[in-house]
Amino acid sequence: MAEERAKGWKLRWLTARNRVLMDPGFQRFAMRNPLLRRTAQRHANSMFQVISGFVQTKALTAAVDAGIVRRLAAGAATMAELAQGAGLALDAMQRLLGAARAIDVVESAGDDLWVLGQRGAALASNEGALAMIEHHKIFYDDLADPIDLLKRGRGKSKLADFWTYAPAAGRGEPAAADAASWQGAGEGAVAPYSALMAASQPMVAQQVIDAYRFDRHQCLMDVGGGHGAFLAEVAARHPRLAMKLFDLPAVVEGARAKLAAQGLSHIALHGGSFRDDPLPQGADVISLVRICHDHDDEVVRALLRKAHAALPSGGRLLIAEPMAQTPGAETMGDAYFGLYLWAMGSGRPRTAQAYLSLLAEAGFTSAREVRTALPMATRLIVAER
Repeated sequence: MAEERAKGWKLRWLTARNRVLMDPGFQRFAMRNPLLRRTAQRHANSMFQVISGFVQTKALTAAVDAGIVRRLAAGAATMAELAQGAGLALDAMQRLLGAARAIDVVESAGDDLWVLGQRGAALASNEGALAMIEHHKIFYDDLADPIDLLKRGRGKSKLADFWTYAPAAGRGEPAAADAASWQGAGEGAVAPYSALMAASQPMVAQQVIDAYRFDRHQCLMDVGGGHGAFLAEVAARHPRLAMKLFDLPAVVEGARAKLAAQGLSHIALHGGSFRDDPLPQGADVISLVRICHDHDDEVVRALLRKAHAALPSGGRLLIAEPMAQTPGAETMGDAYFGLYLWAMGSGRPRTAQAYLSLLAEAGFTSAREVRTALPMATRLIVAER
């Protein structure tokens, strides 16, 4: 009864608040009132950031595609030099530089001399972010008409064609023939998304490695580990830790040469599907890095049960990924990944509490969140068997 009364009061308060905020007279009053003006301006600016966000993203994409970021990473340049490198007329480059300066990708260092802005300098050395900017061209094609994307249903998109496993995942468990074809896909079929994951993995990996002590373990198995980018980052910090990589056979085959080139031939490679096969035994810690949110609940439930079965008593499972309802980063977990995973055709953003419930259901005796430095990029759940 008390809960129902609280819900009623909240609804009445929100209804009254919104009635006031929708009133043009109150909006004009708030802009003139010295006590309310700053708050009103902040909300107005924030709303315009949302409205113009797509244009800002495209300005960033253009600055990268025009070679401005990479050219200025090597040193200052004139507008004419940047225009020549991009194959643009001077007036077009002037317009692009103005847009890039507005989002702090570039800044002027004097008369007709340009350098990277603070955001541009951070971006220039971030291969993962640069790879995502290129990849987003596919996603943005799907978002040209977002209502149409939603009406078509999950996975009816160009993005689903990129993530080759996603269309089957979006329809639930694949049929036997589809599953065999999916598991037996050649390296060429999985290379694009494996390369993207490898490029974007280091930032996430560093968040996890900084937050969790791997030196307490004997063997780490990364499930869905792609070409081994996460394991390579862990190995750089913990060279004595034994490691296993589990992924689709074609993905594992692509990882073999890459790991060998990094002096990591000792990593044990296991080809299989975590949908259809049990996980290998022998590891006392298992990592799922950006894996669970790509898959629907029944797939995740089964995967967590398999991880529980593969671990010894006292073994640990790590779930690392962006999550829904992350304070201060709701646009990442809820808005971005909500629509991204819809287009991909599989998975959904989950809250940390949702994972704690799923882990308890799978049989783990305890689970908790471990704080990371950049929860927008990844949050970390640690569960013990």
